[in-house]
Amino acid sequence: MAFSVGIGLTNECNLRCPHCYRPDMVVDRLTFQDVRQVCESIPVTSMNLGVGENGLHPEYQAILDYFWARGIKTTITSNGLSLQALTDPEVKRFHSVEFSLDFPTEREHDGFRAEGNWRAVMGAIERCVDLGLPVTVTSVMMSINYDKFGQLARVASSVGANLRVNIYQPAKTDRFTLSYDQFWEGFKRLLGSARLVATTEPVLAAVLGLEDFAGPGCGRSTVRVAPDGRILPCTYWPTSRLTLADLTALGEGIVQAPEFLEARQLPPACDGCPCQGGCAGRRALVGNLNEPDPYCPFVRGDRITIDWERVMGQDLPKVGSACTTVVSAK
Repeated sequence: MAFSVGIGLTNECNLRCPHCYRPDMVVDRLTFQDVRQVCESIPVTSMNLGVGENGLHPEYQAILDYFWARGIKTTITSNGLSLQALTDPEVKRFHSVEFSLDFPTEREHDGFRAEGNWRAVMGAIERCVDLGLPVTVTSVMMSINYDKFGQLARVASSVGANLRVNIYQPAKTDRFTLSYDQFWEGFKRLLGSARLVATTEPVLAAVLGLEDFAGPGCGRSTVRVAPDGRILPCTYWPTSRLTLADLTALGEGIVQAPEFLEARQLPPACDGCPCQGGCAGRRALVGNLNEPDPYCPFVRGDRITIDWERVMGQDLPKVGSACTTVVSAK
């Protein structure tokens, strides 16, 4: 088995976004040797750099060179800063690059993240598009922006990018958690304005009746490596005793560790449900791992109808390592 790996080289960031899930009380960094240990312990099909702003890591460029020398399909999620440290030839070695925008206007986005970040992101997107690199705009759907995803899809399209949507997870606070109605209204607006490229958001895949949806990758085909060296089945998994030493000792057998078994655990009420238990990380964060996904309509006896259309054929490594949804403009 080859794994989609999500790794955070550091939890450092030049921004302090209110919805960010990264721990920030102390600075944590993986070493170059830690990264080698991950790649030598399990077969890696793709590597996404996330969590903090990876360009702040002192060995950032050396680690990238190592990934590229091993032929690992590498992607990065950034607020723009991590690309500034790289030359154009280095940037072109990424398989794809993602930039974070959570609102469709400069005023709203900068008011939420930081003044000047909109222009930094737009400048980085323009650079990558000029280099011929696939670009994605990544947004977090929250209670304060769920009604803006039709506009966000159009913003992404205007700069030649797909839009990837993650659901807000209450890793630190439930301040931005979507209600059930907001969740489904957000996706109705999104898919009313854009075509579906792919989704691994379990409850959405179930409502759309996607025959090729095999269930979420968490606990099965993805491994997350936190900047403090913890090994997680999901980037939002609340606790884990697994370390890099466990990954080395277990190798591919890491999926049989208790945390990974829990991530695959199906709540009793979800037996036979089309959503296949929904998002385990979401259930774990709210302390209800044995209860259905809070956004599952099937357990409520609710009928959700969404008008949508699909476009096929894009290679999206990030979809294999997270519960997420990618769309392109109509």
